[in-house]
Amino acid sequence: METPEIEKSKIFILMEMDHYIPKGISMKTILNKPTGNVSIVYIDSGEQLSENLSRFDHFIQIIEGKAEVQIDDNSLNLISGESIIIPAHSKNTIKANERFKMISTIIKSGYE
Repeated sequence: METPEIEKSKIFILMEMDHYIPKGISMKTILNKPTGNVSIVYIDSGEQLSENLSRFDHFIQIIEGKAEVQIDDNSLNLISGESIIIPAHSKNTIKANERFKMISTIIKSGYE
């Protein structure tokens, strides 16, 4: 479930934002523009984002916990503080072996 954007010109602390749903996935939008979006995604242990084939580059940064990221046939384990760019047109899945929080940024410009 996605909620409205975070209010602009107000200080917020990502690490203190907690929107985990037991046995679920939730998302809080930071910015949403026609050229891309930035969100915080919360994934509880054992859950995963469905396999995706994004048309755009997708930057993720783990800000709490651990995530398993599969890009095409390559599986990677990321921990808090680590980031990766999932290339456009790559098959990918993001899984929580333990619950985690990430910043998700998708840039749509440059692919017209």
